[in-house]
Amino acid sequence: MINIDLRSDTVTLPPAEMREAMHKAELGDDVYGEDPTVNRLQEIAAERVGKEAGLFVPTGTMGNLIAMLTHVARGEEAIVGAESHIFVHEQGSASTLGGIHLKPLANKPDGSLDLEAIKYAISPDDDHMCRTKLVCLENTFGGSPLDKEYVTKFTDLAHQHSLIAHLDGARIFNAAVALGCKVTDLTAGFDTVQFCFSKGLAAPSGSMLCGPKSFIKEARRWRKALGGGMRQVGVLAAGCLYAVDHMVQRLQEDHDTAKALAKGISTIDGISVNTALAKTNMVWFDIDYPGVSADDFANAAEKHGLKILSCGPKTLRTVTHYGISLKDVEKASEIVAQTAKECSKQLATR
Repeated sequence: MINIDLRSDTVTLPPAEMREAMHKAELGDDVYGEDPTVNRLQEIAAERVGKEAGLFVPTGTMGNLIAMLTHVARGEEAIVGAESHIFVHEQGSASTLGGIHLKPLANKPDGSLDLEAIKYAISPDDDHMCRTKLVCLENTFGGSPLDKEYVTKFTDLAHQHSLIAHLDGARIFNAAVALGCKVTDLTAGFDTVQFCFSKGLAAPSGSMLCGPKSFIKEARRWRKALGGGMRQVGVLAAGCLYAVDHMVQRLQEDHDTAKALAKGISTIDGISVNTALAKTNMVWFDIDYPGVSADDFANAAEKHGLKILSCGPKTLRTVTHYGISLKDVEKASEIVAQTAKECSKQLATR
């Protein structure tokens, strides 16, 4: 049975060398700050994104939440993208757990926020309104990397208005590889940065929150309050250390397989590939088969051994990652074509 899983790069399995590093990890109690592997990872990760200190957390969702709880008090507000992960896919945790008002702004197709719209959204000093404290950006957004010029304008604007700038950089290394720049080119202006090890970098778990030492000291308290103290977690941190040392440059392979997939399915009747977003390891496409939903299409493809993600009435997403080869992508394209043919045939017999 064919089993090609392109739902997300979170389904990656760690390579043997990463597992060996985890097996040999030197351990201690991280709640007491005594796990040497975690401490080393935090130092290296912070240095990679140009920040003073880092805090190892279980997930990117917790990393973003801790950042918001540390930066913003109850009754204050954060400006976020209306389609951002923070606003859509984290259960509104900043509001439900932190009493933070989230003010959403429309994302442009590439994920950027209009700078003039941000200016207009900043609340004046008025007793009737929440104080605006934070503005958040996601890079990459749907696989689209935001370049240095834009992020510099974004962070400059935030600081001109005395706002804190936080980056949800879950796939920030994908962005840097795609743009051919240093990660620090994309993180330098942000006060805090969150990024994930468990996606394209292929570690089994873990994310990092980075920022000033004073911020990380407070963030550590919030991590404990949220149940994120993980004791002898160097077994995971060792995998993440391996990831930052060995799995970053190979991300270009995922970008190449994604481009091959986009090309392979772009000529199929009834399928429209969003080429604007096909810049890293994601391929988004819409189907045009009347009466056939994205869920229907995904279910039909899975019967042939291909797992893809339904993301709307007619929109689907595929994500290439470690463990997916060009041969897998060729087969995936064949399955998409076969599924499309079946959908067309069903319509013809109705």
